[in-house]
Amino acid sequence: MNSPKLIDPRLELICAARHFYQQGWMVGTSGNLSVRLPDHSFWITASGQCKGELELGDFVRIYPNGTACPEGSRRVEKPSPDVKPSAETAIHQVLYALFPEATSCYHVHSVEANLVSRFVKGDTLPLPPLEMLKGLGVWEENPDCAMSIFDNHLQVSCIVDEIKERFRTIPPQLSALLIRDHGVTIWAPSAKTARNYIELVEYIFRYMVAARGVGVWGVGEERD
Repeated sequence: MNSPKLIDPRLELICAARHFYQQGWMVGTSGNLSVRLPDHSFWITASGQCKGELELGDFVRIYPNGTACPEGSRRVEKPSPDVKPSAETAIHQVLYALFPEATSCYHVHSVEANLVSRFVKGDTLPLPPLEMLKGLGVWEENPDCAMSIFDNHLQVSCIVDEIKERFRTIPPQLSALLIRDHGVTIWAPSAKTARNYIELVEYIFRYMVAARGVGVWGVGEERD
């Protein structure tokens, strides 16, 4: 019996990126997606590419000891010298290191994600106890759930350091984080699950924005 044909994992990223682009979550060249391979290298979207028109050549492969810095000496596979990996490659690297079960990491920019990141001044965003949380692995009745928020530093390395420090001390409740005024990042054990996670958190964000407008649930109130 012949072995099943191997599917290039970049094709899944291309489909996901096109879908997110159509939703208005990856406008222009914003956002970045990656998928990790069995050898622990990962493909990530190249910098400066329209996410609604990605092709196989619009990705860079980063190896386990790789770096996103062009001047680095570690191994980076890319289709041509002028193609650079996403400027936020280091965020994907640290999440894969912190959560070995993850094989996909998606980051999108939406209006709602940026709005809800300003609903609180602290570093956690309380979430409403919606049914959608079950899709993110929260199966409690009336769950008390929150998402971590990180400041959007100009230097990505500062964001990476803060993610590493906080998550090593306090594991996140959800496989998701917000960067204030920048968007949401999720990590998941498969590309299909990653796409679901993005859709679920964006639904929750839209609910929170709408609820705040009509005075439902007390969205935006600080916790003690």
